[in-house]
Amino acid sequence: MRRERQIPVITVGILSAAEISFTLDSPYLENKLQRRLVGKWRAIYSGEKILLNNEKQILECESGIFLTPVNEKGASFALHSVTIGVDFHWQRSEDQVFRGDLKIIIENGKLTAVNIISLEEYLKSVISSEMSATSSEELLKAHAVISRGWLMAQSEKRNASQKGAQKFISDTRKDNEIIKWYDREDHLNFDVCADDHCQRYQGITRESTPAVEKVIEATAGEVLTYNGTICDTRYYKCCGGVTELFENVWEPVNHPYLQKVTDNTEVPEGYDTDLTGNKNSEKWILGNPDAFCNTSDKEVLKQVLNDYDQETNDFYRWKVKYTQQELSDLVRLKTGIDFGTITDMKPRERGVSGRIIRLEITGTKKKMIIGKELEIRKALSKSHLYSSCFFVEKVVEEGIPFFVLNGAGWGHGVGLCQIGAAVMGSKGYSYREILEHYFPGSVLEKKY
Repeated sequence: MRRERQIPVITVGILSAAEISFTLDSPYLENKLQRRLVGKWRAIYSGEKILLNNEKQILECESGIFLTPVNEKGASFALHSVTIGVDFHWQRSEDQVFRGDLKIIIENGKLTAVNIISLEEYLKSVISSEMSATSSEELLKAHAVISRGWLMAQSEKRNASQKGAQKFISDTRKDNEIIKWYDREDHLNFDVCADDHCQRYQGITRESTPAVEKVIEATAGEVLTYNGTICDTRYYKCCGGVTELFENVWEPVNHPYLQKVTDNTEVPEGYDTDLTGNKNSEKWILGNPDAFCNTSDKEVLKQVLNDYDQETNDFYRWKVKYTQQELSDLVRLKTGIDFGTITDMKPRERGVSGRIIRLEITGTKKKMIIGKELEIRKALSKSHLYSSCFFVEKVVEEGIPFFVLNGAGWGHGVGLCQIGAAVMGSKGYSYREILEHYFPGSVLEKKY
């Protein structure tokens, strides 16, 4: 008789602060104090201890708080002033409501609130947080599969790392070059965080719908695999017409299912999609090649873009303009490096999607190369540049020198393009076909 695998339980880091306010909407049991708590509380970090205060009493906890609902059915808790969109242009604070258990731990001299919840319940929120819960069924199914697979792949990666698997240096610095990439391996005390660094997870704040419940149930336990290993199924908003290789964004590992994909059924006429060279990439960026993700259909875009995402309208092609002084000040602020007055910026290496992997910045005081793509995006924007797929024009207007960044796409470009997948769903493609398009060679497999 086949034994069914249990649904995994995961830990999600929601926020970190010296003080965390929360409201328990029904009785919760604090496991260490063996006390029932309900209502509004403040957890305060004080001298290696946590003080719980509800303005009537103060409870002292030596090494963390662990709260479980007395009655799971309908129980929830609210965390107040949670920051979403950390370091992005839509950053803001909001109150969020969660199901499951609440753990508050001491971490790096602050408190961290951690939600403990089943993977399938977590996915209901992720699907509604990453996009509109009213999206097409096939898009929701595809996203359920990749969100589940990404998290399970990270767990396997974390376990392998703890067993001594090869580790890569993510920050390489030389006198004339800084190459840095960012991933989720810095979370030591929980599986994933709740923001864009991992996957957007906002509890039941983004209300789920019967459609989301349906697709989670329909795809329960389904992930993509390659040669029996769970695929690291990455995603982002818009590829700009061509997807990128994993190793050009993160560690130098080639995944056969994360290869260059033209986001179309055929190569757009009049374009050479070898975008590793500046000539082809500039023509591609300046043009308007047909692609699944090249759409202005508001009904389709509403499927992918939540209210704060819709504050950004230019995702397929975009333009950012800085005066020479603005750019010089910005790069010095964001990198901590004084280039002097920046006189030039040139791509030294592009990936297959046209995204710059290594960018040479020349100033009156210093010349350096920076990379990979997110380090470039962080250096050239107050929050994050839409993508590193751009070319630079230098112009002079009324005697003032400007740098114009002409760009394409929104995000790192590896794996599934959310806007492209939304368009595919609207055109009648099944979720299996959507997954086959963005993750060629992978196999859909039920793990539990």
